Amino acid sequence: MRALVVEELSDRVVVRLHRPEARNAVNGEMVRELHDVCAGLERVPKPLLVTGSEGVFAAGADIGELRQRGRDEALQGINSTLFERIRRLPMPTVAAVDGYALGGGAELAYACDIRLASTRAKFGNPEPNLGIIAGAGACWRLKDLVGEPLAKLVLLAGHIIDAAEAAACRLVAEVLEPDELEQAAHRLIDRMTKVSATALRLTKLVMDAPPGSHPLADHLAQAALFEDPDKQARMTKFLEKRRD
Repeated sequence: MRALVVEELSDRVVVRLHRPEARNAVNGEMVRELHDVCAGLERVPKPLLVTGSEGVFAAGADIGELRQRGRDEALQGINSTLFERIRRLPMPTVAAVDGYALGGGAELAYACDIRLASTRAKFGNPEPNLGIIAGAGACWRLKDLVGEPLAKLVLLAGHIIDAAEAAACRLVAEVLEPDELEQAAHRLIDRMTKVSATALRLTKLVMDAPPGSHPLADHLAQAALFEDPDKQARMTKFLEKRRD
């Protein structure tokens, strides 16, 4: 890995975007390496923590590469395919955003299940200023996250969402001082690792299922869990603890 620093722990994977010379801009090499991380998490599902380095999450996509791309590359959806794969990972994903998350960097954060931010975080999508759209998910994902009025302000008028506004609109779950951000993200994942891994995975799957699949998707997931020995053990432990 050259564009990432990856730490694989027993119960989670930590990915640090690491292109300090380019403010962690998302380039082809980073995309390929993130696909490799996704492949591993699809084989062995674990929560994923994505963060930046040196006070920047990711200040966009690599403009030098984007300038060379044409219609065929756009139709391949190089970044959007990756971000959708991250969105569909079996276990929860957390983005810890310190500093700028712009363009493709913002779209990477939007693709994660939960975002935490430092007090100096800034989210934005200035792509029209470069003659392109925010084509890796922001044009539809941001509207779902923060509502249409604010999303249009960001995408059409270049508005930057700072940390306070990100918390107010619930784009991020919590705002922390920069030196506390990563620890808070790990505490959040700690809470996830204490619950049933299968229930966590199926909860995410049902939440992301198309609206027309409910309530059938819910029933099928619950049926699988009702036959899981872990459910029996956890409920027995709960009842015994309550009797004590």
